[in-house]
Amino acid sequence: MLFLLSLIPRAMWNNITFCSICKLSPNSAPLLLPRLLTLNHVFKGKCKGFFSNSKQSTQTLQNEGQKRTCSMLPSRLVSSKAKYRRCAKTYPVLDGRVLSLYRHVFEENLRNSEAVVKRYSELLELVSKGGGENAILRHTQRNKKLFVRERLKLLLDDESFLELSPLAGLNMPYGDVPAAGCLTGIGKICGVWCVFTANDATVKGGTIYPIGVKKQLRAQEIAMQNRLLSVYLVDSGGAFLPLQSELFPDRSHGGRVFYNEAIMSAMKIPQVAVVCGSCVAGGAYVPTMAEEAVIIDKIGTLFLAGPPLVKAATGEYVSPEDLGGAKLHSKVSGCSDHFASSEKEAYECVRNVISTLNYEPLPDEVTEHDGPLYSSDELLGLAPRDYRCTLPVKLILSRLLDGSRFQEFKADYGTTLVTGFGHVEGHLVGVVANNGELTHDASLKGSHFVQLCSHRSIPILFFQNTAPHAAEPTSISQAEAHSNRLKAQASMMAAVACAAVPKITVVIGGCYGSESYVMCGRSFSPNFLFLWPNARVALVDSRHLTAVPQAGDSDSTDESELKHLKQRLEEESSAFYSSARLWDDGIILPQNTRKVIAQCLQIIQQQKYQVIPPCQHPVIRM
Repeated sequence: MLFLLSLIPRAMWNNITFCSICKLSPNSAPLLLPRLLTLNHVFKGKCKGFFSNSKQSTQTLQNEGQKRTCSMLPSRLVSSKAKYRRCAKTYPVLDGRVLSLYRHVFEENLRNSEAVVKRYSELLELVSKGGGENAILRHTQRNKKLFVRERLKLLLDDESFLELSPLAGLNMPYGDVPAAGCLTGIGKICGVWCVFTANDATVKGGTIYPIGVKKQLRAQEIAMQNRLLSVYLVDSGGAFLPLQSELFPDRSHGGRVFYNEAIMSAMKIPQVAVVCGSCVAGGAYVPTMAEEAVIIDKIGTLFLAGPPLVKAATGEYVSPEDLGGAKLHSKVSGCSDHFASSEKEAYECVRNVISTLNYEPLPDEVTEHDGPLYSSDELLGLAPRDYRCTLPVKLILSRLLDGSRFQEFKADYGTTLVTGFGHVEGHLVGVVANNGELTHDASLKGSHFVQLCSHRSIPILFFQNTAPHAAEPTSISQAEAHSNRLKAQASMMAAVACAAVPKITVVIGGCYGSESYVMCGRSFSPNFLFLWPNARVALVDSRHLTAVPQAGDSDSTDESELKHLKQRLEEESSAFYSSARLWDDGIILPQNTRKVIAQCLQIIQQQKYQVIPPCQHPVIRM
């Protein structure tokens, strides 16, 4: 039976075909599909010589089967690759030429982009050094530990990973905390996309600051939203006590990390931890609440209170190794499941653990796709310096979508919002992009399109460049139009909030006021949200502020107060200020946008290949 299945053309492999051939229920097909495809490859290899004398006949049989499949079966039965070849290349091609009319704006945008990209590169260089050269030397030579980025090289597969919010923690009220004291991101381990959280002990000795808690919680949120395995590399000195009121008591403070660990375990999202340094106080709960933990001999320690506190309380000296070392927790307490004699051995152990998780890796077969017809480097000139320098958004889309092809929806209605379908490296997506002020018609159009994507289970890309604060209405007719626009925006806001599909937001210009909510801003929980370096995030644009809002009926405006407010808004609305406070998942360069979006779509897609058992309770370790 399986041998016969292996001869069926690949275009026919899908849930419905499996149900009809194997008499499976639709619910059981997704669980068996990856295994049957694996058996398919195995049987092909075992029976390679079966048609050794009739290779041409075999190829003819497969070609004829492919033709019959595409002509006779409904479109939903044809493989996604076949559909892509047949349909995607018929989408209209966008005209991405920058007209001479726009050339001066393009040049102005380009100069601004070069300046902010230079600043971005300088900040990335700064945070890549962690706590500084002296701290790294002390960490690696005196403490005999690997720098956090070297640890990730040993842990992750040899390919690029997506680092999240690398600029978090810069210029905070309590000082600089490079990368918020921990690296978070998404990379592949044994071919499986995983979220990692790795403490950087060169930054403040691994002490946890409020921004570090926020960054860890965001990594866990991404893991839960996209059902991604989580790996913790713990090297933490616990909370920074002078800021305990911002770390301990509230719902979204430090304790939420441990709550999330339990919830993720109940959701069948595996979690593995490595004790690769000191784990004191709250830091000790992370590995003990993970499903499996590895501890490294001589450098890994785990306790609620270290030797200095024992000395102060009892007058007795005890070594870190005797109090909470690797041998104690591996042989006596059982807090660790695996003992590693070195860091290299520990990360090899983690990779072995992940290979036991019954995760089906993503298919190796890559969907055919065309590159955009226009250079992505030109996006630097299309990234608006401010709202007045905005060029038609289709120029940007033509440099991001496969083959610059775009099936537009309601092209002539509500033209200040561009909606439609396209592909990014073979992934079908719905696109919602600002092209001016979000009018009444544009909002209704957006609401309609978002609901279509939700019904069709198509991920949505939002390209956000919202208009600055609109002028107040001065007549009854203007007030009525303003009211109708708000109602239409509320309709789209509800559609975006309730759309049960993955959502990725890229702020390509301004992120202002209520329109930013409509375009799936941070409060609407997109799966990922990124900024271009030129982006601005604020309630209002400082350039359009003409008066200081006053309490009561006072209309008086203090010029010095207005100037001070404008300066503050200008500083606080920059992309770097936003990213430092984790209002986004990081700044990305315009020319890298297509690559990052494609990576996010692959990450989101992984959950389709998971085998999830029906029981809903966490793993209780001890």
